Amino acid sequence: MKKTSTFQNGLIWFGAGVSLAEILTGTAFAPLGMAKGLAAIVIGHIIGCAMMLLAGLIGGRTGRSAMETVKMSFGQKGGLLFAFLNVLQLVGWTAIMIYDGALAIGGIFNLGHWVWCLVIGVLIILWIAVGITDLGWINKLTMAALFLLTLVLCKVIFFSGSAMAASGEAMTFGAAVELAVAMPLSWLPLISDYTREAEKPVQATWVSVLVYGLVSCWMYVIGMGAAIFTGEYDIAVIMVKAGLGIAALVILVFSTVTTTFLDAWSAGISAESLSKKLNGKKTAIAVTVIGAAGAILFPMDDITGFLYLIGSVFAPMIAVQIADHFLLKRDRFAVAADGRNLVIWLVGFIAYRWLMGVDTPVGYTLPDMVLTVLLCVLAEKLCAGKKNG
Repeated sequence: MKKTSTFQNGLIWFGAGVSLAEILTGTAFAPLGMAKGLAAIVIGHIIGCAMMLLAGLIGGRTGRSAMETVKMSFGQKGGLLFAFLNVLQLVGWTAIMIYDGALAIGGIFNLGHWVWCLVIGVLIILWIAVGITDLGWINKLTMAALFLLTLVLCKVIFFSGSAMAASGEAMTFGAAVELAVAMPLSWLPLISDYTREAEKPVQATWVSVLVYGLVSCWMYVIGMGAAIFTGEYDIAVIMVKAGLGIAALVILVFSTVTTTFLDAWSAGISAESLSKKLNGKKTAIAVTVIGAAGAILFPMDDITGFLYLIGSVFAPMIAVQIADHFLLKRDRFAVAADGRNLVIWLVGFIAYRWLMGVDTPVGYTLPDMVLTVLLCVLAEKLCAGKKNG
């Protein structure tokens, strides 16, 4: 297996960050206003990216894929639960990304929603067939084009309009922080799939998270700025008004393909940890086909509920892993299932859903993870006390 360089890992996560879903999520921050919205975006990304970094470091240190590292805390059978939930969320993401991309492109060149869903699906399958380490110059060219086009988009939004009072329902500051946490958190069960293949796993993890975090913040700000400065919540309309025609088509198609590729590819890798009979590449292609079909058949306009659901599943999961790997030095990879950690995760999951009704200035993920880590440490102390008693 050819190892990826730190630069390649940075490019992969730059591509993950430049995403229509992130721009669209950013528009939801507009009613808060620029200053409060920006604060919520930055705080949320610091929390989410810190978790993403720790998850990536576990994979980088052990050389295991994301879902294999989960087995270190929950055991072989316990890890299967999260592998299955991860494949489900990735199928969901694949469908959402294709849906958003096709909808936006349809706003520029209306050939029919299903046509663009198919075009994006075929391009993602091509990306998967070529493989991540062999994309080389194609990836570099694509990223350079995306980078330039997002700069153009920034100029159009921030230097050609004046701030307006954004309409829309203002969410609380805590809910906005949580919406910013949710994106990096949704990548958390994937990052080790890439860092473990790196020449310098720890360095690659740091670079991946920093690049993704900065680009993701930037996308959120573009979305928020678009809504505040142009009064438009549809990014395709903004691009058309700016006369970006073909350029807009390129940015929308490739940003959708480069991000969705990661979702489909990781679904394949997660599926391999469900069963040795499953081939990662073939599963990734199957996930893309299912995602494209879902994007054609179902409406997927509001994804906030989906993002919160991801948070409630994966925040307590990574909290247990962080406690085990960094604090308690436990490794349960060899056991069938670790009942103690599964119960703690369930408590964390329920606590997250409950916290959604409580408004805290730092959202729900951070308090939920602190609680889950404390439960892990407490459980270890109690067990150690019983053994010594």
